[in-house]
Amino acid sequence: MKNPNALQIIRDEHASLAAMLQSMRLMVQRGPEADRPQFFNVVRAMLFYIDEFPERLHHPKESNLLFPKVVKAAPQLMGAIDKLERDHMYSEKAARDLQHLLLAWELLGHGRRKAFEEAFDTYVNFYLEHMNLEESVILPEAQRCLTQEDWQLLNLAFAENADPLSGHYPPAKEYEKLFSLIVMRAPSPIGLG
Repeated sequence: MKNPNALQIIRDEHASLAAMLQSMRLMVQRGPEADRPQFFNVVRAMLFYIDEFPERLHHPKESNLLFPKVVKAAPQLMGAIDKLERDHMYSEKAARDLQHLLLAWELLGHGRRKAFEEAFDTYVNFYLEHMNLEESVILPEAQRCLTQEDWQLLNLAFAENADPLSGHYPPAKEYEKLFSLIVMRAPSPIGLG
């Protein structure tokens, strides 16, 4: 299969997440300014999105479906896949730690801002590096060595993700409020705010 749908979905989800992280970075650099409640609501919604979609939908499909197939077909990538698996374990905890640090900044004041900013900057850099490793090493090898049957399974699995921020899927009814808040209030490249 020359251009499997799963590869495009993975790349689109990576692009959405990178855009989300860049928008958050802009917001955090600006700070709450005059509208503290709105600032914290939007950043909290963005962190929730990261915890809800990449951590609970995207990563498990990579870990449980894509990576085992790639390592079976290309065992020389075991080291890279092992690193990516450790990254997945770290990123889930890190997303929740950031939610806690944001709440501390919001409720306990400016003295907690620096801790959030430092942890957030580390997280963004880590995540961008993680996605780069997947896109520069794992995905090209997957495209080269996986079978038509592998891609059929992966295409079906990744098509279920339905991440509306990737621009391909309408939001599930339960997520409409979340995506509306993010799109209307976050800065470009994710939002209109």
